[in-house]
Amino acid sequence: MTKLPVQSGVGSGRPGGILGAMPELIGEPSRVEAAGALPKLIDEYAGRVNTGEQRLSIAHMRSPAGWAEPGQRPEFDEYTLVLRGLLMVESETGELRVQAGQAVRARPGEWVRYSTPEAGGAEYVSVCVPAFSPDTVHRDE
Repeated sequence: MTKLPVQSGVGSGRPGGILGAMPELIGEPSRVEAAGALPKLIDEYAGRVNTGEQRLSIAHMRSPAGWAEPGQRPEFDEYTLVLRGLLMVESETGELRVQAGQAVRARPGEWVRYSTPEAGGAEYVSVCVPAFSPDTVHRDE
């Protein structure tokens, strides 16, 4: 029988196991200023602003009916999960109507523009890899 090396836990010198590190609670988000017409709420839970994390960002967004932001060509992947309402995603090749229970991925270098045209607006969660940064979003002027 081959003995496998200990990966974590007591005596390994690595976090984990009974005496290892605990998961980190993120007690509250940071409110981040939004781009676009009409006010939109962005609460960042993980990312450069709230936790100093640069590998990814996770934000909860709520935008009103009629909200639209400038187009952008970001350097990061952006995954967006719609929780409520409809999120319109325009690209150079067409439009996607992303409804509650659906998600969309925008790849680095793709031009996209987000809006919430329908009554009631939309609520969604955005995950950016690496983390969102105003310096790497490259919004239209």
